[in-house]
Amino acid sequence: MDITDDAAARPVREGPYHHGDLRNALVLASAQLAEIGGPAAVTVRAAARAVGVTATAAYRHFSGHEELLAAVHDHAGELLFDAISGAMKNVAEQDDPTATAIAALATAGRAYIEYADRERGLFRTAFCGSDIDQNKDVREDPIFVLIGVGLDAFVASGFMDPRQRPGAEFTAWAAVHGLATLIVDGPLADAEPAEREAAIDHTVATILRGFATGPHAEPYRSTDPHIALPD
Repeated sequence: MDITDDAAARPVREGPYHHGDLRNALVLASAQLAEIGGPAAVTVRAAARAVGVTATAAYRHFSGHEELLAAVHDHAGELLFDAISGAMKNVAEQDDPTATAIAALATAGRAYIEYADRERGLFRTAFCGSDIDQNKDVREDPIFVLIGVGLDAFVASGFMDPRQRPGAEFTAWAAVHGLATLIVDGPLADAEPAEREAAIDHTVATILRGFATGPHAEPYRSTDPHIALPD
């Protein structure tokens, strides 16, 4: 039995579905399937079976696998966003705005990677294919916007030179997403916790040093001559 069969066979509800929002129930059940088997485990029939309704009833809400997977993909992305934004909100305000800005963005990066490691199936589902996202503007993605809020705080506090700000979301996102992918599906998938922790610390610190171009950037200021600011 492969992982998809195993995910479909495992119950995700204690009893049959009786009434209410069937569409939402199917999405939530599919998300639970994705926790176990990733996007490959999300099918209309498996979701219907998990909820306790017929496939015919499920197809009234989703025309096929692609439509259901797109809904679960969005739900998984929302869960990742909630993990990041929740971590940022828990950062205590400090007397120094620069220190607060650093703590908030560093916490966001760590929360992103830790969520990916903890919820590997959902993380895969949140980034499970270009066909789902082909009509979406990445600049409107809530995670992209949230990163931008953190970077704006860097500029406002004097940590980042405003000339470096345009497009910096892509740099920060690429770094944390790259490490998250190495942990979820790459050579760090079976690494010891201490090794993963060291990789997270190094990645976050490198991001901070790279952005430390403003007058209040100490002690993170980069001295790398290859990091040049635009004129």
